[in-house]
Amino acid sequence: MGVDITVLIVDWTHLMGIAPRDRLEVLQASAYTDDDSDTDAGWVWPTEPDRSWLGRYEFDGTLGSYKPHFWAAEAWGDVRGAASTSLRTALDGFLGALIWAELDLEGDTDVEPGVFPSDAVPWRPGPLIARGPQTVARLSQCWQQAARALPQLRDSYARDAACPGRWIADFDEFTRLLSGWAEVVGEADRRRWGIIGLPI
Repeated sequence: MGVDITVLIVDWTHLMGIAPRDRLEVLQASAYTDDDSDTDAGWVWPTEPDRSWLGRYEFDGTLGSYKPHFWAAEAWGDVRGAASTSLRTALDGFLGALIWAELDLEGDTDVEPGVFPSDAVPWRPGPLIARGPQTVARLSQCWQQAARALPQLRDSYARDAACPGRWIADFDEFTRLLSGWAEVVGEADRRRWGIIGLPI
């Protein structure tokens, strides 16, 4: 069994109104219901009033697996040395707050302080992401800077990171996954909501 990820955008005010010890359990229970539409990609917006405070994003071609996100992060590590300084800074900021663990060396984590108790444990082991509206606004700016320069990595990616047959086999798959994260960040920023990633 592989590791999965469910990416949500959430009304941060609503989430912070839930008792800290209950937040993770409420999120896990609210992420899916039996009557959710079965979409392959894009947004799933719950119709129940008591779940109107969140939306779920399905990444194209991932089937909910975390593996494509892992391999996209690995690919960034392979090609970041070929990026211009401005692109490197922007994508470090964007991916480092979501799926790229290298920046943890500076004390950064994928969960912002105070969102969950330190002993909170998801139902399943795997990635746990929690980014509030202020961080989301910064990530949106990072993506706007990175998106313009991203095409300059195509040749370097083909040389240093392409791996046919693997998740995120080429530059087009890499940019498609990053564009999915950009959609998540952009929608959360428009609403002034936060982002949650759960290993379910």
